[in-house]
Amino acid sequence: MDYEAAVRAKRTAKQVRSVIAGLHKEITGEALPTKTLAEFVAGWLEDKSKETADSTLVFYRGTSQKFLTFMGAASEQDIALITKQDVANFRNEGAGRLSAKTVNHDLKCLKMLFKAARRDGVIVEDPTEFVETIRHRKSDADSNRRAFTMDELKAVLVACDPEWRSMAIFGLYCGQRLGDIARLTWANVDLEKRILRLTTGKTGKRMQIPIAEPLLRHIESLSAPDALPEDSPLHPRAHATVTTSNSAALSNQFAKILATAGLREKQAHRKSHGLGRGSKRGHNALSFHCLRATATTLMHDAGIPSSIVQEIRFSTEFHGLT
Repeated sequence: MDYEAAVRAKRTAKQVRSVIAGLHKEITGEALPTKTLAEFVAGWLEDKSKETADSTLVFYRGTSQKFLTFMGAASEQDIALITKQDVANFRNEGAGRLSAKTVNHDLKCLKMLFKAARRDGVIVEDPTEFVETIRHRKSDADSNRRAFTMDELKAVLVACDPEWRSMAIFGLYCGQRLGDIARLTWANVDLEKRILRLTTGKTGKRMQIPIAEPLLRHIESLSAPDALPEDSPLHPRAHATVTTSNSAALSNQFAKILATAGLREKQAHRKSHGLGRGSKRGHNALSFHCLRATATTLMHDAGIPSSIVQEIRFSTEFHGLT
């Protein structure tokens, strides 16, 4: 029954498209532009490559390819034949394997793609217009996530190479996300005013973060700023990874560090029990994100009132970590 309804809907859409195409040609003397889904995606990505950052383009390409794969042979048909149900089915299929955040990001990308298709006149109705995002559920990862203990932090720093050790120190004393720390350059560092300036990748919020004494000493131990161009990254390998791929690759690297430190089970790359890399990630209590909570927890344990925890500089009590 569902298949028959889908067939009827596509047949109706094709008939409407045919009528509109005829009217368009009669009025303007020009044929209505038509493109297959695959053709339009290719052109859209080409346009985006001139407008967006490399890391964003990687996301657009990934989502577009997932949708083309999901649509299968229909990718070579007129994009005007894609229906709301096709998009909803894609969303629902992803919801069974991926996090709500990932599914909704993919849907947002498709909405951009089909909005462009409507603007260009290759579709009359946008099939994504009334497809809603899915509700964010509090995951086991969120409920189980916790701060590192001092012993765990020390184990992590021992397991890190110099660059990752530096990233972990920045994560602890700045409380920022992994991707934002990976993108830091010397231009973000004001040693004279002891301030770290950055714009967060997720929210676009401009931040001015006081450089705590332990972090200041660590920064001074790195290559001298006057010997490097201002836009040189603080962490070259991580910077190259996040600008050509995404922070997920860095998260996987940190997961291996946690495994080396004995704080997380090693993950096999091969499929296991039918679950591949496209499946939901396993839930782990510790991740790089936990560094954001660790210093706050230490300050709470030291008796610092919650009302000023967000404003206070990190205490020199934690110098032993650097």
